[in-house]
Amino acid sequence: MLTLRPIGHVRSALVDPADAPRQGDEGAPPARIVVDPPLRPALDGLAVGSDVLVLTWLHWARRDTLTTRPRDDPDRPELGVFATCSPHRPNPIGLHRTRILALDDAEILVEHLEAVDGTPVLDLKPVLGPTSER
Repeated sequence: MLTLRPIGHVRSALVDPADAPRQGDEGAPPARIVVDPPLRPALDGLAVGSDVLVLTWLHWARRDTLTTRPRDDPDRPELGVFATCSPHRPNPIGLHRTRILALDDAEILVEHLEAVDGTPVLDLKPVLGPTSER
């Protein structure tokens, strides 16, 4: 049995999935990640200016979609959802690369997050590599 427990949720000006950009760098606003109180010690070591991967549960997504046309473009061929970034998929896990703008003991302000208000956050991971802070 697989059990996932969100670590928190997104607070955003985006409230309707139809208004959310398809990618964060396509006009997504800054947003806050509110971490549940018992898990706040896990934020130790995160730093303003660092890039992070935010994994979310896209709770508005359809889970029965197996094929789609990228960007709903009728001129593009239909593909399996695993070959696309469609939110509609058997396990609607969102992957968002963003940068930390501010931190306090309960919230992380990040730039360009295309997740809607209330989206459950599953995990945070640092971006590792030559351009990361680690």
